[in-house]
Amino acid sequence: MPKQLLSLMVTEEVQLPPSVFRFSGQLNLFTGALEPVPIEVPDPPQPGEIRVDDGITLVKTEDTSQLVISGFGLFLRKKSERLLVRKGETLIYQFPFFRLNEVVIASRGISFSSDLIEELCERGVRVSFLDSRGQPYAMLTSPMLTATIQSRREQLLAFHDQRGLAFARAIVVGKIMNQERLLRYFGKYMKKADPDRFRTIEQVAKALKTQRTTATGVQGDRIDDVRNSLMGIEGAAGRLYWDGVRTIIGQRTEFFGREHRGATDAVNSLLNYGYGVLYSQVWGAVLNAGLEPFAGFLHVDRPGKPSLVLDLVEEFRQPVVDRAVLAHLNTGSEVKLVQGMLETNTRKALVERVMERLQATETYQGKRYQVRSIIQMQARRLATFLRGDGDYKAFSFKW
Repeated sequence: MPKQLLSLMVTEEVQLPPSVFRFSGQLNLFTGALEPVPIEVPDPPQPGEIRVDDGITLVKTEDTSQLVISGFGLFLRKKSERLLVRKGETLIYQFPFFRLNEVVIASRGISFSSDLIEELCERGVRVSFLDSRGQPYAMLTSPMLTATIQSRREQLLAFHDQRGLAFARAIVVGKIMNQERLLRYFGKYMKKADPDRFRTIEQVAKALKTQRTTATGVQGDRIDDVRNSLMGIEGAAGRLYWDGVRTIIGQRTEFFGREHRGATDAVNSLLNYGYGVLYSQVWGAVLNAGLEPFAGFLHVDRPGKPSLVLDLVEEFRQPVVDRAVLAHLNTGSEVKLVQGMLETNTRKALVERVMERLQATETYQGKRYQVRSIIQMQARRLATFLRGDGDYKAFSFKW
């Protein structure tokens, strides 16, 4: 008797919203074991996030989806026109390739086939790798996606003329504007509830506006002539801004100032982890725009330092990560640290808030777009500017 006639199909509901997916298996009549059959996971009907399983999240935008994978022991491979995720021997998910824009590997212990890598590269789907802090440490993408040599030639030439200076100045001006606006955004809720703290925040915001005016007036022939001046203004604005952030946080948790590496306090740990998620988004946008991620303007070149990525990140820190972190703290969400690192549930909660900000819509050139789409458009706008077409203006959000 054919083997396929000796099986009985059974179906069980998974505890997720209706019509998201079902768990299917076939009962082997010889062993009595339930053998897994691929589970089709259709796109969410609207933009948003669906937690497919513990460690597997599907984030949908207007036209594409991002698949976030974390959890030891997962295996990814290609099957026909779908990406298949296996968890142990008992569970299989399938995601159609044509709807995927990026696959994010967010933990250790995940393996995948070379056939899958080839398929993702041919389709232009990035694979980003994040460490336990959320920092990107690798990215797989097809070399043909960045085969726009003119943009890279002009990017390198711009280092020696006013284009590089204009871009760096725009980044500093835009960052300070976003710092001012974020403080005003959170400060408006204190106007009646805590007038003293509101006045303090207003004073800081006004001082930031002065720093922004100073940055706008910086002139020179090339970025090397004025980098120290721009960095000095950025540093002064940063000290003012973090004082304002400390006022907003109040007594909710200790925060003595910004620390980049080796931070062990809750606020800096949240910020560093959130920036790691943002770096991945910006790095992918830079590559998609055909630019060289290691040749920046405001940040100096060093081996292994993605200077241009760090440049472009500056204008998105406040509207994406800082706003998500302050909202997390202001709502009383729990922040747990284990040996100086964010605990798993805290990381997941923060990533959800950062992803919400990336999916939030903002006005850009007179229309509403998701922030993650604006990141892509800003990278392409930079490439166009470096090729001599138009100007570059940093993104600033409405408060």
